[in-house]
Amino acid sequence: MNVSRTGSRGGARSRSRPPLPSLAAVVCAAALVSGCSGSGSSGSSDATTQAAAPAAANSLQEDYQRVIKDVLPSVVQIQASSDLGSGVVYDDQGHIVTNAHVVGDEKTFEVTTANSTDRLTARLVYAYPEQDLAVIKLEKVPDTLKAASFGDSSKVEVGQITLAMGSPLGLSSSVTQGIVSATGRTVSESRAGGGTGATIANMVQTSAAINPGNSGGALVDLNGDVIGIPTLAATDPDMGDSAAPGIGFAIPASMVTTVADQVIKDGEVTDSGRAALGITGRTVVDDGYRAAGVGVVSVTDGGAAEKAGIEAGDVITRFGDTDVTTMQSLSEALAAEKPGDKVRVAYTRDGAQKSAEVTLGEM
Repeated sequence: MNVSRTGSRGGARSRSRPPLPSLAAVVCAAALVSGCSGSGSSGSSDATTQAAAPAAANSLQEDYQRVIKDVLPSVVQIQASSDLGSGVVYDDQGHIVTNAHVVGDEKTFEVTTANSTDRLTARLVYAYPEQDLAVIKLEKVPDTLKAASFGDSSKVEVGQITLAMGSPLGLSSSVTQGIVSATGRTVSESRAGGGTGATIANMVQTSAAINPGNSGGALVDLNGDVIGIPTLAATDPDMGDSAAPGIGFAIPASMVTTVADQVIKDGEVTDSGRAALGITGRTVVDDGYRAAGVGVVSVTDGGAAEKAGIEAGDVITRFGDTDVTTMQSLSEALAAEKPGDKVRVAYTRDGAQKSAEVTLGEM
């Protein structure tokens, strides 16, 4: 199963699919009928049980409506020349966080807020493709602009109810619901035409529908806190790489705030917290055309690999406890580490098996 970005770059906006039937939760109250006569005291109990189910459903519905009313004004639509995505208002100064793949190589954007049809101009502050995050800033900040509240993504638990807010397929201010399906996922983006984009660790997996245009929007809990930025949707190779329903991924709020705070303060990311091996590489194949490792094309001067004695021409086959067959597998293993960690790296050189302990640097 692959994952693909959920911005609508290129022609994705014109290929909308027919809507899927909606699923409604149905609460059924079953009355217990006794075959023998009794005191009749069970009638009061049954009435109470049947009344409780609609009350619980109404309470949950009210929670949904409260959160949507509170958070949706902080979710915007971002229009680039060839892409459409979403963003989240980060502060009252007009900073908006979104995905790097939504902004692409452009510097100026049109932004539409949920409570206005006016198109506002925003300019790029900084894009950080390594984590697929970017910050843009409105030239003119409207009085109605409302910043979202970002939660502590380390406290996110499987089973939590989530709401995904954004502009899927250009339908602004859309909301879908689901749960947190998993946490701590390391996922690599698939690029159009093949290849791998950013590899992102600790992503939140959700069953809330994530579609093209949701990228950069908000994944929200029932406290009204943003717990992630929807970024990727899984695709199924057996279905022609079409979307795999109910498998979406969001960049955790903790990483979003770490990057955004640095960009707003310094104009760039000064401390990524991401480990680096210090090489450029490519996937190599064996005689059977099977991926067999990562060939080192070059090493960074003074980088982690060079200091450990790894050279251009070596083929990395293992990183710590992970077998390395492709660049993607190496990137995913590296994403789980921190700068300064020591990792045993196995590689081949001129047919001989070698290994080295590498002290990882910082991206």
